Amino acid sequence: MQNEAHSKVNVEKFLTDTAPQVDKAIEKYIPRKLTKNAVLFKVNPPLYSYNLEPLNKAISEPIWDMLDRGGKRWRPALFLLICEALGKKSDYCLDFSIIPEVIHNGTLVIDDIEDSSEVRRGKPCSHKIYGVDIAINVGNAMYYLPLLPLMVNRSKLSAEAQRDVYEIYVQEMVNLSMGQAMDIAWHRGIANADALSEEDYLQMCAYKTGTLARMSAKMAAVLAGADSKLVEKLGRLAECIGVAFQMQDDILDLTGEEFAKSKGCVGGDISEGKRSLLVIYTLQKANAKDRKRLLEILSMHTFDQNLRNEAIAIIKKYGAFEHVKALAERMVTDSWKEVDKLLPTPEAKEKLKAFAEFLITRNK
Repeated sequence: MQNEAHSKVNVEKFLTDTAPQVDKAIEKYIPRKLTKNAVLFKVNPPLYSYNLEPLNKAISEPIWDMLDRGGKRWRPALFLLICEALGKKSDYCLDFSIIPEVIHNGTLVIDDIEDSSEVRRGKPCSHKIYGVDIAINVGNAMYYLPLLPLMVNRSKLSAEAQRDVYEIYVQEMVNLSMGQAMDIAWHRGIANADALSEEDYLQMCAYKTGTLARMSAKMAAVLAGADSKLVEKLGRLAECIGVAFQMQDDILDLTGEEFAKSKGCVGGDISEGKRSLLVIYTLQKANAKDRKRLLEILSMHTFDQNLRNEAIAIIKKYGAFEHVKALAERMVTDSWKEVDKLLPTPEAKEKLKAFAEFLITRNK
C-alpha cells in the first residue's frame, strides 16, 4: 500500500474533526450526568424509583473519566468512512458508530484490572480511582450501553438489518473473550507460551484486536445496505487494519517515546510478559543464549527499566521490528485489493485507503 492516498488526505485532521462528533453522540445516549429524561430510562424505565446518585457516581462518572482521556476514536471513524464509501451520509451512521468505541473503552477498563496496570493514558487506571468493584461493573456496562442507539432507532432499520447487526455484535463479543483468554494465558505462561507460531499470534489478534474493527466495518456495511459478500470482505479489511494497528502498538510500546508517556514507561509489554509478534519472531530466530535470556526477563514481569531495555535490544538484534512492520503492511494491502473494485465512491475510497495507511505507520 503506497503513501500517495495518505499524502492527499489529512487523516489526522479527519480523526481530530470526527472525535468530538463521536463524543457528542455518545453523550446523547450515555450522558455525563443521568437524569430522569435520559435515553436509558425511556428504553428501560425503573419500576420503583429514580435513584440517580449511585448511578452517576458508579456508572456515568467513571465512564466519562475514561472517555475523556482521549484516544483516536478510529473505530467509529472507520465506521463512518465505510458508510460514506457505500454512499450513506455520516449523519445516518453517527449514532451507531459509538457501539465499537464505547465497547473498546470498556475493554480497557477490564484489561487494566486483568493486567494489574497502574496508568492508562497518563492517569491512574479506573480501578485505582474508583475501586475494582466499580471498575469491573463499569467495564461490563460499557459492553451493553452503546446498544441503545439500535433500540431507539429500530423504526429506521429493516428487520433484516437489525437481525444482522445484533448477530455481528454477539459473534464479535464472543471473539473478544476468546482473544483475551489467549493473551492472558500466554503472558501468564500457562499455555505453552514459549512455542507460539506467527499463526497463533495472528489468530489471537484476529479475535481480540481485530474484533472491534471488524464489528465497525460489518455493522456499517449492513446499515449501508451492502450485500453479504461485501460485508464479509469489508470485515476482513477492517480485521487486518485492527491487527496491523496492534502490531504498530507493540512496536511503539518498545520504541515510541510519546506512546510510552501515556503508559508510564518504555517496554510495558515486557513487564507483562506479553507474547507479541515481536517476541514470538525473536524466540524463533534467536540463538539459544538470547532466547533463554529473553524468556527469563519476560518471566520476571520486571519493572526494572534496564532489564526491559535488555529485552528490547535482543528483539531489535534479530530484525523483529522490520519483519512485523512488513507483515502489517502486506496484510492491509492484500485485504484492500479484495474490496477496492467493489466500493462505488472514488473519493471515499481514497479516504478509506489513506486511513488504513495512517494507522499502520503512525508514531503515537
